[in-house]
Amino acid sequence: MANEQKTSKTMNILLWIAQVLLSTTFMWSATMKLFQPADQLAEMWAWAAGNTGLVQLTGVLDLLAGIGLIAPALLRIQPVLTVYAAYGTLALMTAASIFHIARGEASQIGINIFFAVVAAFIAWGRQRKH
Repeated sequence: MANEQKTSKTMNILLWIAQVLLSTTFMWSATMKLFQPADQLAEMWAWAAGNTGLVQLTGVLDLLAGIGLIAPALLRIQPVLTVYAAYGTLALMTAASIFHIARGEASQIGINIFFAVVAAFIAWGRQRKH
């Protein structure tokens, strides 16, 4: 029983670390996409050139993911929403990977795959409690 409790506590800590890191990354990305001038974004990301609507959409989605990965579990208000946010993040990273592959940028999807794996870990770990 004590070993199981220790494992559960360790898993909870690992999940919180994953949630905070992924949420922070998405909040940073959302801030960049929503508040940086379009020409500066186009210098960093070739796909952003001429795609202002797409940049803003992904900025809003990143913001929602960043909030959803932390707020429900932290505030203990409908913590199952954290699971849904993790699944949404997984879907977003899948779409981003497909987008980059379609543009011939397959070499750039490593970060998308990493974020998808972290989101899947969060969804799996937090879903076990519900």
